[in-house]
Amino acid sequence: MSHIKQIQEIRERARKQISQGAVTADYELDRTRVIGILNEALATEIVCVLRYKFHYFMASGIHSQAVKSEFKEHADEEQEHADQLAERIKQLGGKPEMNPAILTNRSHSEYKEGSSLADMIREDLIAERIAIESYREIIQFLGDKDPTSKRLMESILAKEEEHADDMADLLFAVEPQTGEGSRNLYFADEVPAAAKSQN
Repeated sequence: MSHIKQIQEIRERARKQISQGAVTADYELDRTRVIGILNEALATEIVCVLRYKFHYFMASGIHSQAVKSEFKEHADEEQEHADQLAERIKQLGGKPEMNPAILTNRSHSEYKEGSSLADMIREDLIAERIAIESYREIIQFLGDKDPTSKRLMESILAKEEEHADDMADLLFAVEPQTGEGSRNLYFADEVPAAAKSQN
């Protein structure tokens, strides 16, 4: 088929299928499945926003001011991810699922409050690690068949890795002489498990 003929067919399809918006006939994946997967990522991001916001408002103790600003920054970035995912779901002809009654069931990470500042950081680090692993799986599933969704998930993954690194830096310190190992940065009374073991 000549290039001119191919362009003409693309033009005709674009006119006939105008109601499909951004989705063209050559979209190779099952759209319903992709929308479902992206809605799971959306739920994960919304749950992360809520957890980080709670931690921002509830953080207290000697280390809290620096940590609070980190929680707030992460909450804002997770909200940005949620907005981007919702927009992509809409582009694919789906409905972003934001019903609070089902968000926690769809989310990959859990909503865990934590009972101390160290607990809060630990829960956020665990949630980021869950997101990193599950988002890598989503990226592999999308492959080259949906490059737009793949690029979006890759950019979100990069930010989640940064968040995990931030949380690990807040929670643990490496030995300055060797750069190896790690130790807690928090006082025993800020870490419930440590406080119990001393009694």
